[in-house]
Amino acid sequence: MRTTMAEGTATELVTSTDYSVSAVSIGTYGEGKVITSILQPPQAPNGIAWAYVNRRGAILCILPVAVAGVESQPCPMPFNFVLQAGDTIQVMANTSADREFALSCITNQGVHAIFSATPAGAADTSLTHILSGQDLGSSLTNQTIVAHFATSVDGSKLSSGGGVYYLNDRGLPMGGTVATKPQNLQVKANAVGGVRVGLNWQARVTTSS
Repeated sequence: MRTTMAEGTATELVTSTDYSVSAVSIGTYGEGKVITSILQPPQAPNGIAWAYVNRRGAILCILPVAVAGVESQPCPMPFNFVLQAGDTIQVMANTSADREFALSCITNQGVHAIFSATPAGAADTSLTHILSGQDLGSSLTNQTIVAHFATSVDGSKLSSGGGVYYLNDRGLPMGGTVATKPQNLQVKANAVGGVRVGLNWQARVTTSS
């Protein structure tokens, strides 16, 4: 796949012309093939906030992400699937000054979702779905988060437990996950802190500056 892409905007990751005749979508290149693992996650010089396989305008499968040169080991896929024509890989490559916080998660119903927001200053920031713009509760009501990971460059500025809290309709933290700074360590999915999401729940990040 292509290793250079636009920063600060959602971009399709296409095949590299170093290894294929033309730059095409993953669905065009691999139609009918089964994806079972990723040897190298999508990566960029300043990191990638999120990445996913897009099928007919929806998130089919969240993907691991990394900063170029900061990787640990190949990542297993959340599930195997057969590529179809029209499938694409969408990524959000960060700029050097980007503070975007991104949360990628999978539910017990097999739903893959990504929520993000860009904190600014000392404040509470609620994450919203990157496609629908809805909050956590509106997107995943009555579903249980069974795996999740988060990325952020804010590090010690994250006063919400070093990551994101899942707040119920009374504003109480019921679960959450820490955020990895991809410049220091490749992010990995985990199952700790997953919860059954209710209506009016929020995925909230608090920053100290």
